[in-house]
Amino acid sequence: MHNKSNVVKRDLLKYEIATELGLLEKLVENGWGGLSAQETGKIGGILARRLNQGDAISLEKTLLKKQQKLKE
Repeated sequence: MHNKSNVVKRDLLKYEIATELGLLEKLVENGWGGLSAQETGKIGGILARRLNQGDAISLEKTLLKKQQKLKE
């Protein structure tokens, strides 16, 4: 079973990757089903690589910094 916070972090990371690939607008308009298999595969591949490299931890730190800036 997945920890709920890990699932949320993974989802945030997927959206971050989609943004980096220029797919965020398409994703927002059409949902995940609106992306091609190639596009979702690319996101999944990058996601797996980042999770293996421990980017989930760095993502959490980045999100905390962004939240702190918004509070200022």
